[in-house]
Amino acid sequence: MGIQQTISTAIPDVTLKAPIEGLVVPIEAVPDPVFAQKMVGDGLAIDPTSDILVAPFDGTVSQIQKTGHAITLKHASGLEILMHIGIDTVLLKGEGFRSLVSDGDQVKAGQPLIQVDLDTVAQKAKSLVTVVVITNGDEFGCSLRKAEENTVLTAANDLLTISLNANGADRATQTGEWQQSMPITIPNSAGFHARPAAALVKIAKEYKADIELSCNGLKGNAKSVTGLLQLNVQLNDQVVVLARGEDASEAISELIPAIRAGLGDKVEEVTERLAATEEQPVEASLLFTANTNENELKGISASPGIAFGVVHQIRTEVLEYDEFAEDISEELVSLDMAVYQARREVQQLHDKLEQQNEAQKAKIFAAHNELLSDPEIYQQAVELVREGKSAAFAWNSAYSGQADLLASLDNALLKERASDIRDIGLRVLRHILGVSHSLGNLPENAILIAEDLTPSDTANLDATKVAAFCTVKGGATSHSAILARSMGIPALAGIEKRATDIADGSAALLNSEEGMLYLSPTAEQVTAQQAKHTAQLKTRELNRLDADKPATTTDGTAIHVAGNIGSVADAAAVKANHGDGVGLLRSEFIFMNRTSAPSEQEQYEVYRAAAESLKENQPLIVRTLDVGGDKPLPYIDLPEEENPFLGERGIRIGLDRPALLRQQLRALLRAAEHGNIHVMFPMISDLHELKLAKQVLEEERTKLNAKAIPVGIMIEVPSAAVMADVLAPEVDFFSVGTNDLTQYTLAMDRGHPKLASLADALHPSVLRMIKLTTDAAAKHGKWVGVCGGLASEPLAVPVLVGLGVTELSVNIPAIADVKAAVRSLELTTCKSVASKALRLSSAGEVRALLQASQS
Repeated sequence: MGIQQTISTAIPDVTLKAPIEGLVVPIEAVPDPVFAQKMVGDGLAIDPTSDILVAPFDGTVSQIQKTGHAITLKHASGLEILMHIGIDTVLLKGEGFRSLVSDGDQVKAGQPLIQVDLDTVAQKAKSLVTVVVITNGDEFGCSLRKAEENTVLTAANDLLTISLNANGADRATQTGEWQQSMPITIPNSAGFHARPAAALVKIAKEYKADIELSCNGLKGNAKSVTGLLQLNVQLNDQVVVLARGEDASEAISELIPAIRAGLGDKVEEVTERLAATEEQPVEASLLFTANTNENELKGISASPGIAFGVVHQIRTEVLEYDEFAEDISEELVSLDMAVYQARREVQQLHDKLEQQNEAQKAKIFAAHNELLSDPEIYQQAVELVREGKSAAFAWNSAYSGQADLLASLDNALLKERASDIRDIGLRVLRHILGVSHSLGNLPENAILIAEDLTPSDTANLDATKVAAFCTVKGGATSHSAILARSMGIPALAGIEKRATDIADGSAALLNSEEGMLYLSPTAEQVTAQQAKHTAQLKTRELNRLDADKPATTTDGTAIHVAGNIGSVADAAAVKANHGDGVGLLRSEFIFMNRTSAPSEQEQYEVYRAAAESLKENQPLIVRTLDVGGDKPLPYIDLPEEENPFLGERGIRIGLDRPALLRQQLRALLRAAEHGNIHVMFPMISDLHELKLAKQVLEEERTKLNAKAIPVGIMIEVPSAAVMADVLAPEVDFFSVGTNDLTQYTLAMDRGHPKLASLADALHPSVLRMIKLTTDAAAKHGKWVGVCGGLASEPLAVPVLVGLGVTELSVNIPAIADVKAAVRSLELTTCKSVASKALRLSSAGEVRALLQASQS
């Protein structure tokens, strides 16, 4: 099953306007044999006189090279056009080119695509001649009418008119088993650009076999230049040739040496350097051990808990629809009605959650309503309908393009937001098609396994039947994970792909805390895990009954156990759970999921309400706006950065845009008249940043004639910990953000699919950073808290207390457990444990020490 496509047998001609002004050059005269011999395809060239390449027709960006020198557009007919600016310009590695569009963008004829610095490129490239070729013309049996040689063209002139044969070039699909080569290391210094791609295609087309190239998990048709370019093959990448058909073996045998030789590129030095490498045997990773037990599958804990039940697979939904429609008006009405119905459903779901006092869950669907109001997705769909597409096809193309773009970004949070786009997209699409949606008849104690679960699917799970769920995609910060935690459903994200092959009805045991799904568990395993789970529940219930008791060690040391919050409702929940105030209010929640910044008055009302929700005089520590990195805002123009975690984020944004910081500080100073508000600056890396932030705070305090409020900073970069003795005299307190401190100390992205499991905050190097901080604070009479994820782990409490931490700010559900953990400790013992931990060499050894000390 799939998308049904209706194509008329009479295909109109396709006319290409000149994509750049200049003099027409015959393709045969281009100073590159790959183009001159039409190995890429037939077409024309232009010797440019302008610096802007524009779209020659309405279409979609199939691919734009990272270096910006070439772009492929796809016409509605399926025709693909490659525009390649200059000869050998790939070697400039992007110098002189500025891309104005992205992969997947819908573009209009005449829309600027690439800006060229003609002087720079002319000085360093072999030629400026810009080639325009049809890369898949043989699929249509094309005939071309070309502009005359030496004609001077502007963007208003026709360059090519292409007549298409509806039947194309018929070629039978091959049958039989796929054969594949060993991995081949790419020696081309610029990777697979047009020249080597065309050379490979030329060889592949000599064979009847179906031939594909596989690289980095993607596959491309080896008989299509565009198909190969979209693989984005780079130097030192490994590719595998796959072929199927009567001459498959011969094709692979010819392609292997051709690829190793560079397919026409000069790669002698690289080839010599790689020759020995290719002969080296493949050896298993020493860093990441493979899981060889077929009955054990690893994942990432998304929601804690243990569950025993039977596997139930949630298969990806396939919806069928035609691509084209005859009545544009009818399709537009269908689209508008579907969006309206989806908005009404989402609002009803939001209101229901609000009535159930599920504020956090309700906010997710408030964000969904914002997405349904996004004009960009809607307008893209409308434009496609006006081009003759069906409402279903148009809407699917628009929302899928947005979701795929987010999913392709090197940003964990934005990848996870792609799930929200797909959720609202599918909701609208079902309404267009008039189909209902459900997860089917679930068995009792179902352990669901899916590629992904949308937030809507998760919110509608029947908790009386669903024991747990696992998803191949997603992570611990996805909306589905947040919902699962609030519903008390154990869940794993990022589980091994083979989980989707488990048969329905298979017995399974999920332990989220271990990050494992066990298949066919023995009776002993089930009994042991159930006993452990029962004991945990009993302990947690007892802890909750004693949650109003202070967190004081057996020898009289008081530890403040506060809550981490992201809303006013959370502040009330801290009070209800007997927390000692708020150790971290993430103020960015006021700024997220909106199209413009909140006003000073709006912020003031939120901070005041949060402070007044706590017990009298309990502290409300507000972290100033901490965005950038994995938290962009649509109304703050942040530059694109290669590594946003090392770029403009946290306090750097506030100091670079002081008006934004001043507004927030004014709101906090005003709200401080109604509660015990502290201000905390994020991502401070040196004394200069701290003094500037304090200067802004004092200037605004003076203007308002307001009372002074306590000032602290986050310790989340190594420089702040190392310089804590210099920073301590300038602050009232430190709060250690262990998530980022671990990331920066170990140089491991906490969202990295492979490294995240190694980025453990109990690593001795991170503990040493905390020790530097507490020692410096103690010398100056200041206190230190921990507000990162480590504070919420009862196992870690002894070492943190032993290091000199006197405040633990934790997730609200963990308040009772952490307070109970503190009450079971003796400070002298904690100091001994911490001293031993600092001398260990790994996080694993520290965890073993803590487990032994608590047994």
